[in-house]
Amino acid sequence: MNLTNRDDFQEALVKNLIIVILGIVINCINGIIVLTFCKNSVFHSDSRYILYMNLVVNDMILICVSVTLYVLTYAYPIFNASMCYTWSVIGSTTHMNTPIILAGMAIERYIAICKPLHHAQICTVRRTYIIIALTWGVGFVPAVADVIIVLATRPIGFFSSVIFCIYLNLYNTRYHAEKVKVVQALYMSFVWLTLIYTYFMVFRTARAAKGDTASAKKAQNTILLHGAQLLLCMLSYITPLLDVVLISFFPIHRSKITFLCYLITNIIPRLLTPLIYSVRDQTFAKHMSKYYSCKVIIVKVKLKRRRLKCSSKRVCSSKG
Repeated sequence: MNLTNRDDFQEALVKNLIIVILGIVINCINGIIVLTFCKNSVFHSDSRYILYMNLVVNDMILICVSVTLYVLTYAYPIFNASMCYTWSVIGSTTHMNTPIILAGMAIERYIAICKPLHHAQICTVRRTYIIIALTWGVGFVPAVADVIIVLATRPIGFFSSVIFCIYLNLYNTRYHAEKVKVVQALYMSFVWLTLIYTYFMVFRTARAAKGDTASAKKAQNTILLHGAQLLLCMLSYITPLLDVVLISFFPIHRSKITFLCYLITNIIPRLLTPLIYSVRDQTFAKHMSKYYSCKVIIVKVKLKRRRLKCSSKRVCSSKG
């Protein structure tokens, strides 16, 4: 996060407008995706789309928390520590969820392509929701561990104090540093190994298949996009190091560097989510255009007007 005393009013206003507008755009698109899912029962029994909705909802929560905290660092940077920790736990959980959800979605595509006869038995709706619950539980554990370390190392009165709400102020003990190393090593190695394994298995199946290879190639491209999204998300883990390196070369542009790093590592990866499924998936794209195209809205408005006119004519004729 940026330090407000580095920016003048105009620069701070432009940065906040960019972040807020992008956050609103992303959440509006994701909101339409969620509504499309809820309005069409055809998606409710498909584990692929259920997992995708989990990713979309996770991104929406993450964007809300991230953008709110970013704006607060300018508008009201110092507030209650307990409130800051609450926001931090939510943001940390959703941040950790993203790579795990991507790994789960890659595994589902692997089963669908490499084990199509067993897909319906393995990827049931019930098991999909169990996986989602486990995902949130696994993502929640590191955030709770951070708070437990704070409770063990600081007096309880600290939570009623006021602080500048940034990560370094919240978690700055050596225990937190060790925990971060262990968690990132375990989580990221699992996720990357999963993506690499599923990609090559799908790739091998696509080359060996004699029949319909279009779905296998599409799944292969989807996993590649998952990898690209994960790579962008992983940049957030090296953002502090990236800031230090770049700022050492360009100390005058410290504020601009931190802003660009935040934009690239936290906001841009969430723009890929609609691209991966909503645009590339023909079924989902068809339903989205069906319910949210401008033409449909205009037709619905005209139909409502006609109905109102017809009902008013009937009322008038009955009175006459």
